[in-house]
Amino acid sequence: MKITVSKLNSFLFFKLPSAFICGVRVKLIDESKCIVSVKHRWINQNPFNSMYFAVQAMAAELSTGALVMKHIENSGKKISMLVANNKSNFSKKATGRISFVCADGNLAAKSIQEAVETGEGRTFWMKAIGTNEKGEQVSEMEFEWSVKAKPNN
Repeated sequence: MKITVSKLNSFLFFKLPSAFICGVRVKLIDESKCIVSVKHRWINQNPFNSMYFAVQAMAAELSTGALVMKHIENSGKKISMLVANNKSNFSKKATGRISFVCADGNLAAKSIQEAVETGEGRTFWMKAIGTNEKGEQVSEMEFEWSVKAKPNN
C-alpha cells in the first residue's frame, strides 16, 4: 500500500474502526512529519467534558506509526513493527479539534535502515504533541517502536 493521506484514512476505516468512528483522521504525511487530528464530540468524550485520553492516544500513536509505515515502505523490505512502550502527559483539557504532530520521521528512517543492515531489531522513541485550535498544548505522548527485518524466504 502506498502510504498517502487517503490510503491511511481508508486503512483506519477497515483495520482500526474504533479510531475511525471516534473521528481520528490523518491530515498530512511526508518523509519527516505526520499530522493527525480528532475533534471532541459525544462519541469520544470523558465524564469531564473533554476528550477521552484513549482517543488522544489513538491519534498520537497513528501520527508516529504512520511515519514508521512510510519508512518501512520506502525500504522495500519486509519489516515487523510493534509498540513496545508509551508515555503520556496531559496539560490541558482537550476540547475542540486536537492536532497531533510527530516530526520524528528521521528517527524511524534511521532505525529501519539499521535493522535492515544488521538483521537485528531496533527500538526508538517517537513523540507526538497534541495542540488545540488556539495552538495550546494539551498533551504530549511518546511511543517506543520496535522494528525488525524479517528474514528473506
